[in-house]
Amino acid sequence: MSRKQKKMLIRIIISAVMMVGLYFVPVKGYAKFLMYLVPYFVIGYDILKKSVKGILKGQVFDENFLMAAATVGALAIGLVRTGDYAEAVAVMLFYQIGELFQDYAVGKSRRNISELMDIRPDYANIENNGVTQKVDPDEILTGSIIVVYPGEKVPIDGVVIDGTSTVDTSALTGESIPKDITVGDEVISGCINMSGVLKIRTTKEFGESTVSKILELVENASSRKSKSEKFISKFARIYTPAVCYSAVALAVLPPLVRMIIMGLSPEWGDWIYRALTFLVISCPCALVISIPMSFFGGIGGASKEGILIKGSNYIEMLAKTKCVVFDKTGTLTQGVFSVSGIHHNEMENEKLLEYAALAESGSSHPISKSLKRAYGKEIDTRRVSDIKEISGKGIIATVDDTKVIIGNDKLMKYFGIKHIECHCTGTIIHMALNGKYAGHIVISDIIKENSKSAITELKKLGVEKTVMLTGDLQKSAENVANALGIDEFYSGLLPGDKVDKLEEIMKRENVNSAFVGDGINDAPVLSMADIGIAMGAMGSDAAIEAADVVLMDDDPMKIAKAVKISRKCMSIVYQNIVFAIGIKLICLLLGAVGIANMWLAIFADVGVMIIAVLNAVRALFVKKI
Repeated sequence: MSRKQKKMLIRIIISAVMMVGLYFVPVKGYAKFLMYLVPYFVIGYDILKKSVKGILKGQVFDENFLMAAATVGALAIGLVRTGDYAEAVAVMLFYQIGELFQDYAVGKSRRNISELMDIRPDYANIENNGVTQKVDPDEILTGSIIVVYPGEKVPIDGVVIDGTSTVDTSALTGESIPKDITVGDEVISGCINMSGVLKIRTTKEFGESTVSKILELVENASSRKSKSEKFISKFARIYTPAVCYSAVALAVLPPLVRMIIMGLSPEWGDWIYRALTFLVISCPCALVISIPMSFFGGIGGASKEGILIKGSNYIEMLAKTKCVVFDKTGTLTQGVFSVSGIHHNEMENEKLLEYAALAESGSSHPISKSLKRAYGKEIDTRRVSDIKEISGKGIIATVDDTKVIIGNDKLMKYFGIKHIECHCTGTIIHMALNGKYAGHIVISDIIKENSKSAITELKKLGVEKTVMLTGDLQKSAENVANALGIDEFYSGLLPGDKVDKLEEIMKRENVNSAFVGDGINDAPVLSMADIGIAMGAMGSDAAIEAADVVLMDDDPMKIAKAVKISRKCMSIVYQNIVFAIGIKLICLLLGAVGIANMWLAIFADVGVMIIAVLNAVRALFVKKI
């Protein structure tokens, strides 16, 4: 509990004890009035002060004014008519109890998110002439060598150049299983080094690193308001003055009608009491507090699961998504080419792969890297000579006095070598040794483990259409789409074509559409979609910047989880709106006809607010979704 909350709790206790004690003191008249003023001012002085400040600034109609007007009026009625001042003190007392509870609940949800996002490193270890010193992460330049000891947070994104360890990425991705890393592996800032000492060469400055991006996204999320939040803000601005004028009308018009038209006693005291009860009931705290808190909880709960939603407006859009359009490479597939087949004439698989890796040893092309990775052994470049690249076709090289020709079918035709066509999906690398065809290697992009489950789950959630856009050839795209159960696919698309195709799909489907991508070429499409979802772990900075939702562990299943979290959050929002407005309308009607008293008014205000806030807190709990 904060210092401010402790002070308020002490005031509540003092005021409550004094009010109960005064009930047994046998005094009447002005003495009783003055004695009740003490607990009233103890508990309500800040509300009265805020109300006066609001009036002086021209901002009259808020909850402070409503509470001040209602309780001061109740004191006046007690002084002039009833001699009872307990109701006025009780209204202020219970209102402050509700405010304390609400402040604690909001503070707790903020602390939960702060703890969740407590990933900003306080320092970085930099090695200088064999001596390690701690410096501010902002001072580290790209390409610097930093040292991360066991138990420390990785301060900046980089590549491991020395050491092996296990890192905890749960604060970033929501994934509780530690990840093993070694030399050559990329490591992102914000994760915790659990075992060995790591030396990391930084690939970004701190301001551009993953941890900074995440913190920036979460900090800015509250500024992007949803339609529901904007509606509540507008509603409160119109509603509050409307009920104030209605309360004045309730206090004045019925007595005048009774006196002038009906010739009866005006009963001013009774109608003023009803008007004051009406004011207490009408306070819009439950809506104004619980709705933003519901969205805040939804954003925090999603962050805990490695789903960064950039604003409450995107929660609302995500909950209504009916069409999901996917990029293929890096989104539904791993985006890493690997050898998926070796078809040979007479040579053993391992030998064919060895010749391929050696011949491609001088190339940095992704296909060359995949061949070297599949070979898995250290490459002795002394065995390779006379490397010549033929643009768009392949490579010629001499390996151990053997002339190796490796490339596509165009290269085989170029040298007049009869080759065997392959019907497997992927990139086919043909090989000839000393002019004789030796076989071919199939290289393909592997479908992610959870991609099929993700598509199935989205359809269960009521997503009406799934579409895949890719620059790959039709055959490759068709195989992936069929394997995953995707409704439509479009292949051979350039980045500009993807924008046009998405625009066409959005016009045709005429429903909320999401686009999921990861590459720099996906940024325009992510910006154009109703809701853009970027793969954050492997995705480009441009894609993450353009997206509205970022998935920190690149798991397609998180798309369905994001939709579920958004729908739970929106469900809580609608529950609070219906509950708060419904109860208040009923109590306002009862107050206007004289059935409701101040005690019911306290429930309609403070009770409804507490229930709505408790309901809003549920948005934080999304682990089991």
